[in-house]
Amino acid sequence: MMDPRVRRMVALAVPAIVVGVAAALILLVVVLAANLLQHFLWQVLPPTFGATATTWWWTLGMLTLTGLAVGLVVRFAPGHAGPDPATVSLFGPPTPIIVLPGLAVALILALAGGVSLGPENPIIAIIVGLTVAIGAKLMPRVPAKGWVMLAAAGTIGAMFGTPVAAALLFSEMVASDKEKSEPVWDQLFAPLVAAGSGALTMSHFEVMDFSLAVTPYLNPTIVDIGTGMLVALAAVVIGMVAVWVFPLLHRFFLSLRHPVLALTLGGFLLGILGLVGGPITMFKGLGEMKTLASTAGQYDAAGLALIVVIKLVAVLISATCGFRGGRIFPLVFVGVAFGLLVHQLFPAVPMALTVACAVLGFTLVATRDGWLSLFMGAVMIPGIELLPLLCLAVLPAWLALAGRAEMEIKAAPEPTKGT
Repeated sequence: MMDPRVRRMVALAVPAIVVGVAAALILLVVVLAANLLQHFLWQVLPPTFGATATTWWWTLGMLTLTGLAVGLVVRFAPGHAGPDPATVSLFGPPTPIIVLPGLAVALILALAGGVSLGPENPIIAIIVGLTVAIGAKLMPRVPAKGWVMLAAAGTIGAMFGTPVAAALLFSEMVASDKEKSEPVWDQLFAPLVAAGSGALTMSHFEVMDFSLAVTPYLNPTIVDIGTGMLVALAAVVIGMVAVWVFPLLHRFFLSLRHPVLALTLGGFLLGILGLVGGPITMFKGLGEMKTLASTAGQYDAAGLALIVVIKLVAVLISATCGFRGGRIFPLVFVGVAFGLLVHQLFPAVPMALTVACAVLGFTLVATRDGWLSLFMGAVMIPGIELLPLLCLAVLPAWLALAGRAEMEIKAAPEPTKGT
């Protein structure tokens, strides 16, 4: 007879495959919808008004109108298009299904309009909410937490093109779950099936590729270990300045007391930043980081430093004024720009090393997850020769961040009785 543990894992295999494929297809639909709308707004529509995508009044007006449009969705959509994005992390409790349409519309408008946020947080919330709602009806014996893990794993596998990212993230989560006595791989079996299904489905569409056209890192040296640590630490220091500013900006936008006003002002400020930094500093950053890496020779150190500053400020404004989106994608772009800047200043240091370690540092600031940061640093550079060095470079960066504030607004603790 089949062992009960095996029976449970096999029973979840088919639902996991379905969830993984569905997660990839939902992600694909959202990204393609945003890309099509972006093409219309920034390529098709401007010539009608005698402008181009880089005409100053078009850039300023389009981002301001994007803020207005998202503000109206947040104000009037059921559930206000989800919680304040500055207060949520990558994973959260299931979002009620009535909230999901408004969240999807707000996300697509922000991605298409040039806002410096990625799709990760909202798309995970959308897919988790749908999966929990549908799964609870079809297979009520599966607990909601099980559906959450399948949906999140499938989405991460699809988003990053490999189940490895999901395996790293969820191995940490299940290992810290004291309520579970099952072996870690028993708990990971179904999520990995979902992640693999999502990744395989998404591999047929070239819309979420993180690899950069940089010279592979082939000859590790002892000196590079210290250099990588310093680059990652420098990225962490710059990122922590942004973390310090984050709650100050959030309080400012909250003081406006109206989401339409806050988001319209946020869009206007993003438009000004777009005028200064150019199109390379706008949007979620995935395509832009590839363009930046392939044209790095066209920028001097001052130009790259300006891109780093502009994009970092744009992320802060986007994430604190109310736009629905995630902070990982644009901060990875900041990491790429900072890595290119370090290589520009110190040409003897390999570009692959500076970029990977800078991405690692900024992702660590954004997520406080060592596994995901290692993955992002390694997945963008051809070959695996950098991986052992990144495993060492992350250690002092992690120590520097231990106990520090995060790029997330935490709810105030409930007062205890008698206080």
